[in-house]
Parts: sequence; C-alpha cells; structure tokens
Amino acid sequence: MSSQRTPPIAIDNARDILLDSIIPIEEVEVISLDQAYGRIAGETLLSKIDLPSTQNAAVDGYGVHSDSLLKDPNQAFKIVGIARAGHPFNGVIGKDEAIEIYTGGVMPMGPDCVAMHEDCSRDGNKVIVSATLSKGSNMRPPGENLAKGETLISKGQMITAALIGQLAASGTALLPVSRRIRVAILSTGDEVVAAGSSVTSGQIFDANRPMLKAILQHNHIDLIDFGIVPDNKDALADAYEHALQSADVVISSGGASDGIEDHTQNAMLQIGAECVFWRLAMKPGRPMAVGRRGKELIFCLPGNPVAAFVCARLLILPLLGRASGGAWQPVLKIGVPAGFTHRKKPGRAEFLRVVLENNGGKQQLVLHGRKGAGVISSLTGADGLVEIPLNNAGVELGTVLNFLPFHERGL
Repeated sequence: MSSQRTPPIAIDNARDILLDSIIPIEEVEVISLDQAYGRIAGETLLSKIDLPSTQNAAVDGYGVHSDSLLKDPNQAFKIVGIARAGHPFNGVIGKDEAIEIYTGGVMPMGPDCVAMHEDCSRDGNKVIVSATLSKGSNMRPPGENLAKGETLISKGQMITAALIGQLAASGTALLPVSRRIRVAILSTGDEVVAAGSSVTSGQIFDANRPMLKAILQHNHIDLIDFGIVPDNKDALADAYEHALQSADVVISSGGASDGIEDHTQNAMLQIGAECVFWRLAMKPGRPMAVGRRGKELIFCLPGNPVAAFVCARLLILPLLGRASGGAWQPVLKIGVPAGFTHRKKPGRAEFLRVVLENNGGKQQLVLHGRKGAGVISSLTGADGLVEIPLNNAGVELGTVLNFLPFHERGL
C-alpha cells in the first residue's frame, strides 16, 4: 500500500501539469486523403492555387455588363452563348449582349455581373433583366475561398470532414500526418472477467476496458488491448512494463486508490515511473493516479465505470490529442441554466449526468439517471455532463452551469 497522502488536486491543475510535461509526437507519415479523417496534420500546407482558380458564376442566370444595365434597365440583351461548369464559352460578350450561364460556369470576357434567372424575362434569344445589379454581383472572384499561398491546413490540426473537402478542392491527394499514438488498455482485479466468460460468485464482467476502447476509438489513436491483470503488484508492474514496450501511453482501470488491494502506485514505482499526482478533487474520479517515465505516461483510472468514463473524457482524451502532435483543444463547455437544485460540500468539483430539455421554449439541464460512480445506466441516454464548480456549495433553479456535451449529442 502506498504511503503517499498528497492532497487531491483540481482537474484543471492536473491537466495543466500534464500539458506542461507532454512531448508531442514528431514522427510523420504520408497518407492518402481518403485515410486522413481524424488524423493530425504533421506539417503546415499552403494552397498552390487560387480557389476558385477562375472568376465564375455563383447562380444560374445571365451574365451582362452592369454599366449597360444601369444605362438602360429595360434593355433587351441578345443571348449569344452558353457557359456551364466545365464547359466555358470561348468568346467575348459585347455591351448589348448576354451569356446564358450556370452556377460554376467560368465568366467569359466582357460581363461583370450575373442576373439570377428568376429576375430575368426571356423571349427567344433576348433577355430583359429586372434586377438592379452592380459590378461583381452574383460572381465568385478567383481566390474567394483561398488565395494561392494561403494556409490550407496548419500543423497540429485535427483533420475534419470540412478540411478534407478543402484539401480535395486544392488538389491535395497525399498529405503528411503525425503517426498514431499507441495506447495500451488493461483492466485490473481478481474479480473481473471478460464479457462472454462464465462467472463465479463475487466476479463481475469487465465493463471498463470495452468502454474505454470505445471512447478512444479515434483515427489518431492506435489501441492495444492488454486484457485483465490480477490484483498483484508484481503482475501489474510486469503488465505496465510489457505494455510500455509497444505503447506510448498505458491506461489501466481499477486499483487506483490506496487500499490493501490497490497496487497501481507501487507498481509504477517498481518500473521507475514517477507519480505525477494521485487523487483528483472531483466526483466521480477522485482516486486517479498518473505516472510518468520519460516520455511515457501511465493513467490509472478508478474501477467504478462512471468515474473511469468521466476521467477518460475530461482528462485523458484531450491530453492524447496533444500528445499525438495535435493543437491543444480544451473541453467544450456551454453555459446552460439548471433545471434542478443540488447541494454539495465546497472543495471538490462534481460532474453530474444530465439531459437537455425545453422548458417554455428555453433549454435547461435536468439530472439524468441514478447517482453513483458505478451506475453505468446514468450515462446511457445522457446528453452530457454538468460541472458543479470546485468551490460551489449548491445549485438553485436557473443557475447557469457549464454543460459538457457528449460527442453523440453534437453534429
């Protein structure tokens, strides 16, 4: 049993301590754009072209000269050609002429505006424009999206669907990304068995390992499953050592407190890892330890599933993004009024499971599920967590609190 009795620290302080010590991955590999979603950009890329590369129509309609339209709003322009996307008109449009043009079509020489087709009256090869237009109306200039030399993507950016669209539009087929961070996951406990196994009296199915693997199922993370380790300091130390031979980070759940059967701290010391901190000033998730050995990190989560879930979402997942070479992305927090009352002792933050409900057309947070760090059902169906701050002693109806939405709630 560990003799460490350091006071619990706030989760924000714990996060800052770890951020200061993280050495992000610098190894880079080149992959195809089709493989890039969820990876982290390994280099800053600049656009080699203007986007769009030509001046083109933003609407379906007719391209005309704005000064001719201004001079005679009732003029009937002669339609002398058609321009479609991918099929430009090779010619010059005169002052009294118009080009029938469709969205994305390259603007020919001459016209400097486009009238939307619904603002036009056509009779054979003549068209009258009823709208008032100025130079550049309903046209996209070259480089409107991105100019040649502008940043397409910055080193450390997580590659999203929107960025893939931007990269594809620029003609990028291959791009450098940081290599995946290797994360080993294991559960501890003589009472824990894998789902699908037979159980004897006193045994439970392992919920944490499958749950943590799902939380960390991201394209920039390479997960390695190290199974279940018994309640034995030497066995756990061997498991940590073995895992660190192939992983950058190890995450274990269970045995993170300081009871007789809690071995994580001494197992870390046995393999030469420094205990960065032990115990968080938060509920659930208080008995959590983090060890460091050189660049390697060991996260020791509580065995209670809700506590493990909350610590993984609030602390581990954001830190793994940074360790993977990504730019730091703090947890999203949105101020929403409370639709409940709550009492707690100051000195420890609480993270409660909530749903968003409409009350008279306004959103409010409502507590969800039964209380308790082991009640997984409080997570299922929840929209996210609500943060009751460290020094807060109570919540009244209407108090604006930080809502931390789960990924499943977002777009």
